[in-house]
Amino acid sequence: MASEKEAALAAVPNDNPTIFDKIIKKEIPSTVVFEDEKVLAFRDINPQAPTHIVIIPKVKDGLSGLSKAEERHVEILGYLLYVAKVIAKQEGLEDGFRIVINDGPKGCQSVYHIHVHLLGGRQMNWPPG
Repeated sequence: MASEKEAALAAVPNDNPTIFDKIIKKEIPSTVVFEDEKVLAFRDINPQAPTHIVIIPKVKDGLSGLSKAEERHVEILGYLLYVAKVIAKQEGLEDGFRIVINDGPKGCQSVYHIHVHLLGGRQMNWPPG
């Protein structure tokens, strides 16, 4: 399997369905930890921490990455962060956690459907990248 950096550099933003669209439609299995009418959250298949959850909006609405955000996306962007907090509590991450949003090739984004990584369960380091 290619490294995340290689995958990000090879990824091409387009309007085709992504792996996340297939997960939302239940065409690809995932370990769901939270779901409502707006978002889906599942365990990352290549975890970078003991707890590594990916949180995605169910409707992409042109929001392939944070750099594509428009004012109309404010509600869902805030909701993604709120859900991250809810899941962190559900996962027992009282001592802290990290939220990551990768954007573009140099930000190591490999799936062009905005998503939030919730990482926890270990001491994080700084700088992160």
